[in-house]
This record gives sequence, C-alpha cells and structure tokens, in this order.
Amino acid sequence: MQLGTRWSVGAAVPERLSAEMCEAIAGVEADVAHLDTSAWRWTLTWLESRPVAELDDGTTVRQGADGSISVEEAAS
Repeated sequence: MQLGTRWSVGAAVPERLSAEMCEAIAGVEADVAHLDTSAWRWTLTWLESRPVAELDDGTTVRQGADGSISVEEAAS
C-alpha cells in the first residue's frame, strides 16, 4: 500500500484519479451534503496500483483491476 494524499470534502480531487473515481467521490459527497462535513477529509492510498479513497466517516471508494468502481458506505 502506498499513501497518496489527503483533501477536504468539497475540494478538488487529485488529478491522477480517473473520471469514474471522481464521479463516485462526488456522489458520496452529495449523499452527505446535509451533514456538517467541514472537518472531514478524504485519504487516498494506492493498493496494488489502484486507488482507494476513504472518507473520515469510513466510507470507501475503490477502483478494481477491471476499472469498476465500488462504494462501501460507513457502518452505522
């Protein structure tokens, strides 16, 4: 695993992410827009050269080897 970067909810995502990852991240941010996320951050890591973005609440967006995107919502 390789650490990538961190960024705030609502800020520009790292340019090296695919359009599909950016779209999924934007979808997650839209889902939590009703919450106070002003202190929330995304953490980007790379697992087997594929991006994994985890939000501070535990929601995780992954890109698979086949390019597919999965979103695992935080446990309630």
